[in-house]
Amino acid sequence: MTQTVPDDTGLLEQAAARVDAAVAAANKLEPTAQTVATELKHAIEAFHKLALNTIVRRLKQDPHGKAILFELVEDPAVYALLLMHGIVRADPVTRARRVLDNARPYMQSHGGDAELVDVRDGVAYVRLHGSCNGCSLSAFTLRKHVEEALLREVPEMTRLEVVTDQATPAILRAEAQEMPAVEKGWVRGPAVTEVPPGQMVSITTERGSVLIVNFANRLSAYRNACAHQGRPLNDGILDPITGTLTCRWHGFCFDLQSGECLTAPQAQLEPFPLRVVDGIIWVRPQ
Repeated sequence: MTQTVPDDTGLLEQAAARVDAAVAAANKLEPTAQTVATELKHAIEAFHKLALNTIVRRLKQDPHGKAILFELVEDPAVYALLLMHGIVRADPVTRARRVLDNARPYMQSHGGDAELVDVRDGVAYVRLHGSCNGCSLSAFTLRKHVEEALLREVPEMTRLEVVTDQATPAILRAEAQEMPAVEKGWVRGPAVTEVPPGQMVSITTERGSVLIVNFANRLSAYRNACAHQGRPLNDGILDPITGTLTCRWHGFCFDLQSGECLTAPQAQLEPFPLRVVDGIIWVRPQ
């Protein structure tokens, strides 16, 4: 007998609207009452977070429980609750991009901007534009603002290195500008022209299959395995409009730029370093 799963989207929206209305009303209270209401909210949230952390931890300890947890986080209400309490969070690359997005209005107000190029071995490689790029005091101040925000909000990162648009200053580590060394694990892949925007290819290496994706002229390399059950993704559904890749097996959907799983936030694609040298793509599977 087939059971129809009810669509609770409307109920979720109603519940969220009810919370928003209550918070808005509390913000209009006189200061003493507002303080009491805020403390009550924080106390309830802390109590819920403690219980939720215990539930998630116990589920992750059991293989069957982990499968149930993956199913649960597909529910928008469950995902929103876990996200609100900081129990699930995006990977470092996604969080770094969010930090730059939050800092962008400040940078742009000073005529500058910043772009995350790569995250590798705890180092954030950032390309600076406009007044952020240069040797002036204002450029130094803007770079420090970006660096402090990244290191504070993404503790996995230990330092920031700047990739300039200039041809000469070698701010990247020296080996990053040389031909990738095979003895260091680099594997030659296809030519850039073989992976046009909106397309992907897989290559076989001694360390497994690697998926190379081109989204909006930005190349990324991931282990060719869905983070859910390890199924190959090279026959998945790539949507160049939304920038997502969906596994054909169980419908897990991933962000092409970050590898973050949009279906189950605790499942992430495994990224690999990627370089382009003389029109050839090189990857380094871990």
